[in-house]
Amino acid sequence: MKVIYEKPKVFTDSVTTYCGGCGHGIVGKLIGELIDEMGLQENGIMVWPIGCSCLSDRYYDMDMMMALHGRAPAAATGIKRADPSKFVMVYQGDGDLVSEGMAEIMHAGIRGEKFSVIFINNAIYGMTGAQMAPTTLMGQTASTAPAPTGRCEDNSGYPVKMAEILAMLPGVCYSERVTVNTPARINQCKKALKHAFELQLQGKGMGFVEVLSPCPTGWGMSAVKALDWIDEKMTEVYPLGVIKDTEKEDK
Repeated sequence: MKVIYEKPKVFTDSVTTYCGGCGHGIVGKLIGELIDEMGLQENGIMVWPIGCSCLSDRYYDMDMMMALHGRAPAAATGIKRADPSKFVMVYQGDGDLVSEGMAEIMHAGIRGEKFSVIFINNAIYGMTGAQMAPTTLMGQTASTAPAPTGRCEDNSGYPVKMAEILAMLPGVCYSERVTVNTPARINQCKKALKHAFELQLQGKGMGFVEVLSPCPTGWGMSAVKALDWIDEKMTEVYPLGVIKDTEKEDK
């Protein structure tokens, strides 16, 4: 029988702990495919956060470490500077990167640290009880922003657009926002991740990929509805597309 698809060789046999319909598993699969395709397993180091993906060191057979809340870019800075030949990937959610770790990601971008950042934006704290995150939409409900108002500007300000903010920094060479709610967009997500990885291998500055990810459990809706909600609500606030790519700008 002809093999059509098999799991990436970098994956272990561990079963993920992600909720049904969550986007983390899709992005994780794409990362695994790229590690195999680009030969990154032996010379790569992944830095994981506190959050829904905190057990990811069980899923990949390669060097990994988990940083404290928000500190993944700081840990990655030390790794990359200690051995610039290493491929270093940072993976963070919105609570970890934008709330607890805003200083770390901003200063890593300001310094132009040469590693790749994958940012999962599901507009809520997924692991700890669906609290409001810095990326929560206006009017969106959360356990700390209940109905009827949901998030309101008087108390909580406005959603943070990290792909646009980081794109303004000269040390960030690439910033793109993608999503994983359709097959075509999953393919585009993989292309964006690959481009960020390639830029790092070329010795460029920070590559940043923001992924709008469904969180049916935190949003209190079905997995199918969560996919639709990304188009109906999230992309209006967080438009998809390339925001900065210095490689193309230089050509």
